[in-house]
Amino acid sequence: MKKLITLVATLTLSASVFAEISVDHPYVRAVPPGQPNSAAFMTLKNNGDKEVSLVSASTSVAEVAELHAHTHEGGMMKMRRVAEMTIPANDQVELQPGGLHIMLIGLKQALVKDQTIDLTLNFSDGSSEKLDLNVTDVMSGMGNMQMHKGMKKQIP
Repeated sequence: MKKLITLVATLTLSASVFAEISVDHPYVRAVPPGQPNSAAFMTLKNNGDKEVSLVSASTSVAEVAELHAHTHEGGMMKMRRVAEMTIPANDQVELQPGGLHIMLIGLKQALVKDQTIDLTLNFSDGSSEKLDLNVTDVMSGMGNMQMHKGMKKQIP
């Protein structure tokens, strides 16, 4: 009984060392057949009182998953690999098109709308989060936005 209490206490203390990260609205972009890369997006919330960083990611559907950011350099948008994505204490970080994201490079299969893929996130505190991401047809939604952008509202 004493060993069981010690084990439970140890596990409880170990769990409190890890940041309290939650992941909201994760998805990965569907890509046309033959496209070698895609990207994953989500909101990472740090509910803890210590800063933590996303330091790596992995998936079974790509050769490599890299942390990336878009930056403005010389009037142009450039995509760059980043070593980590810092999530301040009691704050959140948005991974979204045109900003921070996770690149899936060297896809091993086509990513088709409504499919689910695995993605594991690894954090600086030693914790990890295993996710199932829905594949979303982002481009069709963007196309619809462009189509409606130029239309004027008509009153019936």
